[in-house]
Formats: sequence, C-alpha cells, structure tokens
Amino acid sequence: MSSATRRHTHFRPCIDLHKGEVKQIVGGTLSEAEPCNLKTNFVASHSSAYYAELYKKHGLEGGHIIKLGDGNDEAAKEALHAWPGHLQIGGGVTDRNCQEWLSAGASKVIVTSYLFPDGIFSLQRLQVISSLVGKDRLVVDVSCRKRGEKWLIAMNKWQKTTDMEVCKESLELLSGYCSEFLIHAAEVEGLCQGIDESLVAKLGEWVTIPTTYAGGARSLSDLGTVNNLSDGRVDLTFGSSLDIFGGTLVQFSDLVKYEAL
Repeated sequence: MSSATRRHTHFRPCIDLHKGEVKQIVGGTLSEAEPCNLKTNFVASHSSAYYAELYKKHGLEGGHIIKLGDGNDEAAKEALHAWPGHLQIGGGVTDRNCQEWLSAGASKVIVTSYLFPDGIFSLQRLQVISSLVGKDRLVVDVSCRKRGEKWLIAMNKWQKTTDMEVCKESLELLSGYCSEFLIHAAEVEGLCQGIDESLVAKLGEWVTIPTTYAGGARSLSDLGTVNNLSDGRVDLTFGSSLDIFGGTLVQFSDLVKYEAL
C-alpha cells in the first residue's frame, strides 16, 4: 500500500449493538456462559439510526455496525436505511445471509466466526463468501486476543480463540479474498486505557489493504500515534472514550475537524 493512496490515519465511526440498543461494552467481559459478568460503559438513549444520520451529516465514511449477539437485526437495518451504501455490517454474517445484508443497504459485510467452524480456519468458506459478495464488498474481522507473544483471531463475540495467528502470512492469505480488515484488540476494548501499540505497529508492517483498528483509544492524539506507528496504513475507531457514547476523553466535534483537514 503506497503512501500516495493512504496518506494518513483516518477516524472510522462505529455503532455497536447489543440486545437492540447502541452500547459500549468492555469487550473482554462478553460471555455467553457468564452473562452476568458483562460490563457496559454506555447505553444510548438515541436509536441506531440517529448515529448513522450523524455520521452521514459529517460525511464520515468507512464506519461499521457490529451486532453483538441476537436481537439486533432490526436496529442494524434501521441504521443501514438511514445511510444506505455507506456502513459496513458484521456479527453473525454467513454465506446464507450476506446477500440479505447487502440488499438491506450495507456497503460491505464483515465476517469472522463463519470462517472458523469449531475454531479451525476454513479457506473453503472464505472462498465461498468472497465469491458470493465479491472481494470488494467483503471485510474480514481479524479481532484478536493476546496469547503469549502472539495474537490469535477470536470468534463468537471475542470469546473463543481460533487456530489462526494474526501475522504477515495469514493477513496476506486473507487479503486475497477481501478488500479490508477490521481488528478489535479484545483485551483493551472498552477500557479507555490506551491502544495496543505493538499490535498497531505490526499491522503497519503486515497489511496491504485498508485496515481499521479498535480498542483502547482514549485521546485525539491516538490518531497521530496510530499514524506514526503504522505509517498511515491503519485507521482508528473510538468508542467508550467518545462523548457521543457517554465518554469524557474525546470530543466527536474534534474528530470531525480532524477528518476535515
């Protein structure tokens, strides 16, 4: 990826949905086995469509909607209808429903768990869904958990690690079938305690397609940090630290100004 096509790190907006509501959740606490351990930082009084319309108003492209579990389809479709053709959708996407989500207005579909039956990577499944929607409309979510010195792709709302390591070789393989990566650093997601700088730096070395990182961003200066660490190859999402999600550390208006530069 040349600097001519990716000059600097961009802010990428998000809409995280849980039980039909826009929320900000501490990613590491999502558990089907122990739902009582879920830690929620923010529950919106506004609808999903409100956030989609806000991003539309300011022309903030490349945003994603993530459905965290069941009960989110209606809210997801409301957001897509508010700004059709401009928001990506992920969470439970498979070969059976990918076309439905594109028809509902998604710009791209984001896939993870479908690619890892029983936690084992399936190249065949990747080839199938890529052929169905087209490489240009497929995002592979390589969200991960740190295990020793490695980052392993995590599935099922980041609860289960798979057999695939996030590394140069795996990203090269996946990029042959998709046009973009999304990656949540699950251990720091929702904590507002700083980004995983070592992961961002490695992504800057490894990725050859547009990539959005999420997890731990807490300051406007994180955009510059990610830009420097990745040589502008990685974009950044803000969540719990952002004022529109109940945070006090980052102002949405400042991100809009940043994107306008």
